[in-house]
Amino acid sequence: MKKLVTLLLCACALPLYSAVKFEDLSAQEQLGQTLVAFVDIDSAELVRPAIEQGKLGGVLIQWGNYSLKETRRLIDKLQSWSAKSPHKIPLLVAIDYEGGTVYTPITLGFDYLPTNMLLAASQDEEKAASLAYLAGQQLRRAGVHINFSPVLDVNSNPRNPIIGVRSFGSDPAIVTKMGMALINGFKAAGIIPVVKHFPGHGDTSLDSHYAVPVVNASKGELKRIHLAPFAEAISQGVPGVMTGHVMYPALDNKNVASFSKPILQGLLRKEMGFKGLIVTDSLDMKSATSFCTIAGCAARSLEAGSDLILLGRYIKPLTLFDQINTKVTEQHLQPRVSQSARRIFELKQQLGLFDETARQVPTPIERAYRQTLADISKEAVTLIRDYNGMLPFSSAKERPTVCAVFFAPSRFADQLMYVSKPFLERNYRVRTYNAPLSPKEKDTARALKCTEGADLVVVASLQWADKVNLSQKHTIEKMLDKNPQLVLLSVMSPYDITYYPKVGTVLATYGLNSFALQTAADIIVGNAQAQGVMPVELPERVQRPTALAPYPVPDPPAHSLAPRRR
Repeated sequence: MKKLVTLLLCACALPLYSAVKFEDLSAQEQLGQTLVAFVDIDSAELVRPAIEQGKLGGVLIQWGNYSLKETRRLIDKLQSWSAKSPHKIPLLVAIDYEGGTVYTPITLGFDYLPTNMLLAASQDEEKAASLAYLAGQQLRRAGVHINFSPVLDVNSNPRNPIIGVRSFGSDPAIVTKMGMALINGFKAAGIIPVVKHFPGHGDTSLDSHYAVPVVNASKGELKRIHLAPFAEAISQGVPGVMTGHVMYPALDNKNVASFSKPILQGLLRKEMGFKGLIVTDSLDMKSATSFCTIAGCAARSLEAGSDLILLGRYIKPLTLFDQINTKVTEQHLQPRVSQSARRIFELKQQLGLFDETARQVPTPIERAYRQTLADISKEAVTLIRDYNGMLPFSSAKERPTVCAVFFAPSRFADQLMYVSKPFLERNYRVRTYNAPLSPKEKDTARALKCTEGADLVVVASLQWADKVNLSQKHTIEKMLDKNPQLVLLSVMSPYDITYYPKVGTVLATYGLNSFALQTAADIIVGNAQAQGVMPVELPERVQRPTALAPYPVPDPPAHSLAPRRR
């Protein structure tokens, strides 16, 4: 960590440059500094007038199947428009680069970022910090300044529909330790990390994109579990915090956190001493628009104490700006806007955005990044149970046959093929089938056909968060009926393991990346030992079926059986 600390100190010692003073900005320009529009290559022209008029202070680059060069060209174009604004104030460029379910291997040309749960399963904070540092270097090469990561939500609710593998786990201490590793890595690379979703989205049973979640925990429980990682990050100087559109009656029984003065000004600013940038989650989410229009929500967020307002997708920036400006004027919010705008302006100064000569473009680091990802993936894959001693698998046949069936989106197909490598190197015949997430009868028939005559069957189950895919579950159960000794790979949320109590051998990869999947196959054939530790508590004890229990059964690891905290 000593090298990382040195890098962090160097990255933070940025000079202050500015050809314009904050006091030169009009009230409208100050408001513009607080607003962030969502942009991709196809929608960029829609935001051009607002940028050139100084009515947008930042952009959030949206996911897409673009190369790194295309992403760089997009950001350069956006900044060229900001150079035409009245005071030529550069844009803050942000990204949601948090890994797992929020990122795929084809996004914006950046390397695959593993899930936070995989990082936690590795228990290797040193490598996690290094991975974040190298990822931050890639972001800087593209012209990105802010990353809305890491997620510091403690996933204490196994039925959480939106967080899942985005969390480091269900233990506040693990979330804190691994979260700080990523924070320090990003900061060392010169990237502003913004932790989320304050004061904690881990104990929700609703998705805030589509409904208003309520966390009914007491203030004491919130402090002990959900606020603990944020408190440590704040004490260590994290520069940004994103609010959640979630209600916490123990803190404010009228407003979601993003609109709550008691939470943002009382708890976050005064009680916890946070001095940095407060960022809203996207205001086009149902948990926000249930209470107000996007313009009304922007005004409410500013009044509550937010600094940077994420306006959302599919907006008309100039029309929306005028609506927000009207509300700011009517509600006499200009002093509050000026306070936030100054904080954003000074951050741009600290980042050296006003001085082109201060900008340093890092050298390519793809090889180092991928080696670090490979190393940490090898440490993360977890053997949940092997009740019948199937592993390592061996066969007396000269050329045994393995059937591997995956239930995964087609965009991960290139990652899935790495499962075959260890088997092919041992002279196996390999059959693979990448089935749809929700298989139909023909898909089930094809999966069952793959297993016929196979000496080993490997099935990869994929569940994003809490919702079991019933058609996938039924297909896997049919495969299990035909092949009771199959190996189950839980390749995303490990909570899906509880749906398959009859499976005696289970491995968890916590995401679909080629290195973790190859490691799982290496463990199956005996090339490697499983090293990972389950970072969450499964909601129920998985009993070994009596039909497979001719001898006493040792207890599975305690970390996979402990009751969920309430």
